[in-house]
Formats: sequence, C-alpha cells, structure tokens
Amino acid sequence: MEGNGLRSLHCPVNIGGIPATNVQALRRKGLDARLLMFHPPKLRSDVPDIVLNVPDGLWRRQLVQARAFAKLVPETDVFHFYFGHTLVPRRLQFPLLRAARRKSVLHYLGSDIRGKPRDELAWGKRADVEIVGSWDAHRWVPEAHVVPPGVDLARYEPAPPPANDGVRVAHAPSNRAKKGTDAVIAACAELGVELDLIEGVKHDEARRRYARADVIVDQLVVGWYGLFAIESMATARPVITFLHEDAVAETERAFGVQVPIVNATKETLVEKLRPLVESADLRRELGGRGREYVERVHDMDRIGEQLVDIYESL
Repeated sequence: MEGNGLRSLHCPVNIGGIPATNVQALRRKGLDARLLMFHPPKLRSDVPDIVLNVPDGLWRRQLVQARAFAKLVPETDVFHFYFGHTLVPRRLQFPLLRAARRKSVLHYLGSDIRGKPRDELAWGKRADVEIVGSWDAHRWVPEAHVVPPGVDLARYEPAPPPANDGVRVAHAPSNRAKKGTDAVIAACAELGVELDLIEGVKHDEARRRYARADVIVDQLVVGWYGLFAIESMATARPVITFLHEDAVAETERAFGVQVPIVNATKETLVEKLRPLVESADLRRELGGRGREYVERVHDMDRIGEQLVDIYESL
C-alpha cells in the first residue's frame, strides 16, 4: 500500500488545515502529494506547495486557474478537491478530467453540505469519489466515504492540568451565532468561571491558549464536533459540544470506541458544565479518554491509510 506511485493534488483551499494534514499523511505513506491554494494562508502556518494568487475579476481568475490546471494535469493522477471548489468551473472540471484519464475526489468539510437538499449536491456525483468527515455529515451525502479529519499527534502532547487560579473555559467561535457563543458567555458568567474567547488569532496562538484552559466548549448548534475539539482532546482537555445522538451511535459502531465528549445544548450547558467546573478528577478522566479517542479515530497515519485505500480503488 505504501509508495504506490499515485500523484495527488489537494486543492484549492486549506480550511482547518485538513488538506495540508492529508498531504502530510500521504507523504508518510510514500506517495507524491501536493497542496495548492488559490491564496496564501492567513491564520495557519501550513506551507502550500503551489499558490496561484488568483486575481479579482471572473475572466482573469478563470484564466489563471485554467492555465494552472493545464500545467498540472500531466503531473497529477488524482485531483482531490475540497469544500465544493474546483480548479476550473464544475461543468468543465470533471469532463476534462475524464478525457485526460485522471481521477477526482470531492471532499466535503461540513458547512458546504449541511442542510442542503439532495438536488443541490447532485453535481458532486460527477467526481469519482465523495468524502465526508463524519457520520453526522454522512446523512447529507449517503454514498460518501467517511474519513475523519486527521491530526499529527506528535504536535499535540497530552498536557497536565493548567495551574489556573480558577477554572478557565476556552471557546473559539469562527461564527458566534453558529457556535452558540451567547449561551457560552452566559453559562460561564452564571457559574463564575473565566472564559477565554479565542477569535481572529493565528492557529499557533489559538493552540497555546486552549492548552491553558481547563474545559473546552466547542459549539452548541451544529450537532457535531470540529477541529477545535479534536485538537483540544489531543492535548487531554475535556470537551463539551452538541452532538446528534444518531451520529454518536454510528461513530461508536464504526470505530469501536465511545465518543468521550459531554453532549450539551444551549439550554443544558450550565447543567453539563457545572460537574466539570466542580471536579478536577472528572476533567482529568475525560481529558485522558479524549486523547485515547483521538489516537483511535483522528491519528493522521490512520487517515493516510484510508486515503490510500480510496485512491487505489479508483
């Protein structure tokens, strides 16, 4: 399975660092994998192999992208697209790849499919394979492979509980309304705990700040956890988020491990947060179980194996 000669291009965005991590995971397996981005990264330290610096203006933008695609086709066996983006317009992208005898993967990252009707997502069937990141997202694209986001565990050492004067809660909303931030602020005020709102900072700074927290609150609206929760569990921090129960059951069946996240809504957050505020032992227990879960489900080496298997099936 390792070093099978397949050359993959991951493009054209790097949301959450998921494409960059997949590239690194495939390289560890001996594959030629590259990351292409339309624009240079802003908040993450991942270094893309190719940056197109796509200009403004529809025709200028499409010309730059078309030239890049023509140059990359002879160098690439698998085009791995993310977040509903392609290099050239969708109506052309997949016929061109078929004509060139190249394979395509369409990798959804959550908000690009969540809540959308089937007919709005039907264009994705033009790709050779579709991928979603969780069993919760699988409900929107039932034909897709489930490949969880991976993390490089060597970068996330389990940390001892921080020496804070009181309990500190960390919350990192990319969108306050979609994350239920108002409820998080209100719950922390009611329980008298410090809240660290992590917004608009570079990824490395965000990692340092949630490593100093006692408890992580991810989101209270969407119904599944994201990269913030995964990285927090990797550092052995207990996590609270809102989870759909059917997706929890399917995840535990698929991976043979219990999801060690405290399930809460905006209405139940105070009730679910209070025991973690009052018990350092509970925080330590859930933090340890979270690390074990990430090792089982989100280790980038396991994710690399899944991607290689998918590529070899094309």
